Amino acid sequence: MRDMKTEFLREQSEKLASGGINRRQFITSMLAAGVVLPTAVTMATDVLAATPKKGGSLRHATGYGGTTDTIDPSTSSNGFTQNVIYSRGNHLTEIGADGKLRPELAESFEPGADATEWVFNLRKDVTFHNGKTLTADDVIATFNIHRGADTKSAAKALVSAVKDITKDGDNRVIFKMNEGNADFPYIVSDYHFMIMASDGNGNVDVTATDNGTGGYVMQSFDAGVRAEFKRNPNYWKADSAYFDETTLLSVVDPTARQSALLNGDVDIADAIDPKTVALLGRVPVVEILETTGTQHYTFPMRLDVEPFGNLDLRMALKYAINRQELVDKILLGHGVAGNDIPVNAAMPFFNDTIAQREFNPEKAAEHYKKSGHSGPIKLSVADAAFAGAVDAGQLIAASAKQAGIEIELVREPNDGYWSNVWNKKGWCACYWGGRPTQDWMYSSAYTEDNTWNDTAWRGTDAANRFNEVVVQARAETDETKRQAQYFEAQQLLHDDGGAIVAMWANYILAHNKSVTHGPDVAANWQNDGNKIAERWWFA
Repeated sequence: MRDMKTEFLREQSEKLASGGINRRQFITSMLAAGVVLPTAVTMATDVLAATPKKGGSLRHATGYGGTTDTIDPSTSSNGFTQNVIYSRGNHLTEIGADGKLRPELAESFEPGADATEWVFNLRKDVTFHNGKTLTADDVIATFNIHRGADTKSAAKALVSAVKDITKDGDNRVIFKMNEGNADFPYIVSDYHFMIMASDGNGNVDVTATDNGTGGYVMQSFDAGVRAEFKRNPNYWKADSAYFDETTLLSVVDPTARQSALLNGDVDIADAIDPKTVALLGRVPVVEILETTGTQHYTFPMRLDVEPFGNLDLRMALKYAINRQELVDKILLGHGVAGNDIPVNAAMPFFNDTIAQREFNPEKAAEHYKKSGHSGPIKLSVADAAFAGAVDAGQLIAASAKQAGIEIELVREPNDGYWSNVWNKKGWCACYWGGRPTQDWMYSSAYTEDNTWNDTAWRGTDAANRFNEVVVQARAETDETKRQAQYFEAQQLLHDDGGAIVAMWANYILAHNKSVTHGPDVAANWQNDGNKIAERWWFA
């Protein structure tokens, strides 16, 4: 009898969720099954809340964005433009809410021999916002934007091993590599590789607002301020993009984002300062969502800017930072200490035998003396890098002082930080959303051919060996050998690299309880993989 009752409750819940019965009928059926009225009412509310429904206008305040942003996916450099990309476009593959890789515009994909060739079979039911049907020509033209010596793409290094892209008919694309790449299906999900409509001659207008295939059609874009969208009525994903319209607001100041949420001006605020989590959690209409993923906060030292080309000086600064203090006082425990490598146990082939680098003023002083440097060292910071970056800089200056190292803190403007400071000045604060695989992370920020190599780690013996090992590991299919190669790559970064990976930070988001989502929330990027607009709905 108990099993029959459970099955009946499940069937009635499915009927309510699908619209087969209404709320009143559901409650009546629960009462007939012996469920008391308060419980039946709660059950109905829960089922309806968990059932995606279309409608409403979503307002999302994000802690990212700047006045130099554009809609060109190839140059996207922060969470604001990333959110724009995922709202208006799609990729060959995607990381699902469950964290697993799955086909997107490709309905399937398979490797050739030794993973030196990858074939993607495209969906046949996809149209761009301008009415054009998706074909292999669009995919080839899109990826060619990121290839070639003159490209401005930040993802150039990710496809540097692609020697040719061809098609077999209108719906089959073949990537041929210089060497094998077992992770290539992950790579093509990178947000820079949004598939755009071509003109039939191999050209793509990256400034067009209607060349995406995504769940929302862009209505306006004001760099560093807002982007507005309306639902695509012809979206090929029938079970996604539930809001009638969405507005993405760039609100870099953490206090302003929190106030906007509390005042009812927005429905979602991301990049919540850990200092305010407890306070926000006590507000009845607000819910805190915290996920653990690959986000990390770094302080990159550029080897091509003096004095950071000096290994002893880099080591002095690495030992002069009290990482646990940063976790305790900046993250308030919402994360863990970093160890100067941009990968963690969430990724395959992680080397957990590398000893955690601890605060050691004696070792810092020893390396600093060997460096021969004297005088203040400038550290550029702004909360545009991450919430609490300015405070983190002050803590770093205080701990370094114990080793006899003088840090001059330079407070930079939030606006323009990513275009004027990061990847230009010698030492600054930075955040990385991370990547699902080691090769993807290295190819995004650490290999010598990458424009986002924000440490300019090139030319040293360790850097040269690192680049060799990354290429070898990318093509290696023997997991034992691949593990050894990735272990070596991590050790090289730890011992010689210019990145101080100080903290692994949880993603913290606050939203009005009227907004809800499915049982899984992705952690490959903030904001459910930056796909809240596609995956969430109003309860």
